[in-house]
Amino acid sequence: MDTFTPWTIVVDLGIISALMLLGKLIRVKVKGIQRFLIPPAVLAGIMGLVLGPEVLGWLPLSGSLGTYAGILIAFVFAALPFTSTSKAREVAKVKRMWGYSQGGMLLQWGFGGLLGILLLGQIWPLNDSFGITMPAGFCGGHGSAAALGDAFAGFGQDEVLTLAMTSATFGIICSIVIGLIFLRIGTKRGYSACLTEAEKLPEELRTGVVEKANRKSIGEGIFSTISVSTLTFNLSVIGLVVLGGYLISKGVSRVAPMLELPVFSCSYIVGILVKFVCDRTKVTEYVCPETSSSLSGMFTDYLVAFGIASIKISVVSQYLVPMLILLFAGLIFTACYIYIAAKYIFKEYWFEKAMFSWGWFTGTMAMGMALLRIADPDSRSHCVDHYAIAYIFIAPVEIALITFAPIIFTSGYGLLFSSIAVVIGLSLMTYMIHNKKRSKE
Repeated sequence: MDTFTPWTIVVDLGIISALMLLGKLIRVKVKGIQRFLIPPAVLAGIMGLVLGPEVLGWLPLSGSLGTYAGILIAFVFAALPFTSTSKAREVAKVKRMWGYSQGGMLLQWGFGGLLGILLLGQIWPLNDSFGITMPAGFCGGHGSAAALGDAFAGFGQDEVLTLAMTSATFGIICSIVIGLIFLRIGTKRGYSACLTEAEKLPEELRTGVVEKANRKSIGEGIFSTISVSTLTFNLSVIGLVVLGGYLISKGVSRVAPMLELPVFSCSYIVGILVKFVCDRTKVTEYVCPETSSSLSGMFTDYLVAFGIASIKISVVSQYLVPMLILLFAGLIFTACYIYIAAKYIFKEYWFEKAMFSWGWFTGTMAMGMALLRIADPDSRSHCVDHYAIAYIFIAPVEIALITFAPIIFTSGYGLLFSSIAVVIGLSLMTYMIHNKKRSKE
């Protein structure tokens, strides 16, 4: 399709939707896919990449798939403020989880940035931003990869989107494949406080199909359908937030052309403000957190599929060797951190929390929860509860990293940015370890 029209979107969406259904069928039926818990959205994206214009050319996908990912991430972040039901009074219980997670995120960003600038950039002609495509794809997943790529595209570095998406795809597969190996080793060595065997995966986890008796509602029917669908109302709120984020982004770029604020970060800020107003006016009771979360999940699934399908093979092949070095070095660094830091920071259930963190630091929170479900089937560690509160304070830092990294790196301050991230990350890690020792005395 040479000319882009509204029907181009329909065709692209229809093809990716068909691949998503095929990916789900494969997940349900193929034992090998079940063993590694590969999400249908990832399978759909890989099939779209292979069968699309980049490789075989069998599917008439347009060249706008990367643009869709940039738009969808704005909807994902716009929905975030409306998905949380956590209470601030629980923050004291999650101090260690916050320090551990925040420190790990900053160290990963700093490590990637320094590796790219000080080593890889000295061997190959790479942009300073090359190294941070690893943490953006690993710790942030395809969402952060899309956001970072979209932001760097505004500065003329279009290849960042493909590199970050490749990192995210590589990471999400390694998160489960290597995570399962860690689980087996950990249980055999007695690290786990919850398991004696990590070989058996629950049927629900393997196929991704919830048994009828365990199924939950994806949202509460707040409005009468004769008035407006609850789904429509929640989607309208999110759509309004995205519009606000878009207008702010464009307004800032018009006033200060050198300051490119991504739409996703502006949408997140607008979402917080709208949520605050809703709380004050008691409108919040009409915005269903479960429905907003379901919509966010839907946006994320399509973002992953579109993002992987939009990977440019020519770009990957051009940067293949330094990319492989960056990705494998990132895996080794992350594995060392989750093992050492978790063991010395947490008082109990350190292995279970390390497994959750491995899934999150290399893939997505969903991958972390999948590994935790295996390591801690009865939720004795309360890891997710702690993380849910901690993420309230982690999210702004993550968004700030993705928002300002493109501006800082293209301005020539990437080395300073990476060094500061390492210093803060190490400081948090040291403080948490010292705090644990002091609490024993």
